[in-house]
Amino acid sequence: MGPTRKKKEGPSAFNLSFLDIMFCGFGAVVLLVLIVNSQMVIGRGEEYKDLSERLSSLKKEVESERELLAKRLNSLKKAKREIKRLQGRSRIVINEIKKTEQETARFLNVSLSKVQDIRRLESELKRLDREHKRLLAQEKLDQERGIQALRITGQGHRQYLTGLRLGGKRVLILVDCSASMLNRKIVQIIRLKNMPKGERIGAGKWRQVVRTLRWLLANLPIESRVRVALFNKDAHLVADAQKRWVPVKDTRALEEMAHEVASWVPDGGTSLLRAFRLSSSISPRPDNIILLTDGLPTLGTHARSKGKVSAQERERLFHEAVAHLPSGVPVNTILFPLEGDPTAPALFWKLAVKTQGSFLTPCIDWP
Repeated sequence: MGPTRKKKEGPSAFNLSFLDIMFCGFGAVVLLVLIVNSQMVIGRGEEYKDLSERLSSLKKEVESERELLAKRLNSLKKAKREIKRLQGRSRIVINEIKKTEQETARFLNVSLSKVQDIRRLESELKRLDREHKRLLAQEKLDQERGIQALRITGQGHRQYLTGLRLGGKRVLILVDCSASMLNRKIVQIIRLKNMPKGERIGAGKWRQVVRTLRWLLANLPIESRVRVALFNKDAHLVADAQKRWVPVKDTRALEEMAHEVASWVPDGGTSLLRAFRLSSSISPRPDNIILLTDGLPTLGTHARSKGKVSAQERERLFHEAVAHLPSGVPVNTILFPLEGDPTAPALFWKLAVKTQGSFLTPCIDWP
């Protein structure tokens, strides 16, 4: 017989209870999950809401920033365009500045030159003003004491001569430098002729002639021109390298002429004819002649043999010389008298009357 079949048993009470417990626990878990999930859903909803609001706010900020960015981009574009425009304008301005700087440099150079010219002109004006004041003072002084180109030392009115004609545009002064100009006396002339050169130059009569020449040069009109000639057996112009009439205001040239005459040693005879011929040969010719001599001539054109010249012969030589004077020119004679020549004053006085000049004999201590 086969095995015996056991009787089927019913569910166990333990098994049912365990299942109830398991289902209850599962239900509790599900409930707990549902509760927790609902809370989480609520929390997430609130969080979502907050995030949505934040997102909306951020979107608005982004839109605002985008708008601001767009505005700034537009401003940037405008700024770039303005920069380009300004760069083009700046190049133009730079070129203008360079041109202005160049023009300014030229102007400054011109201005500096003008300033220097102005300063130079101001200095020149001051100098001219000082010169003008000096000339006014000099003119006043000249009016008080007579115009003088050279300084002359004298005493009071001894510097002045009455009746001597000193005017003229071209004044020729003829100075007799023969041996007789050493002294007034024949004996003294002979003695001095044999003395050394220094003694002859320092002879009293000759020094008076030199002082007279300086006085004449000093008192000629300042607008006149002058030449000086020495004559004995020959005649020549002094300080005549330039062969010209010397302006009286040229004091240096006047000093040279006076110095040359003062250094001359009187010697030889007197040829008035050569002196008057020289007067006629000068071009342009003089319009006034001042003659410094001591008597009638002893020579004519040619030298004479040794021996005394008679009074009649001297008169003839005088008239022969006068015939060679330039016509229409006054002759003013300053005579330094010589012993043994009594007719000389009369003949020179007649010459003054004939030529409308003057004649005088100074005292021994003039000028």
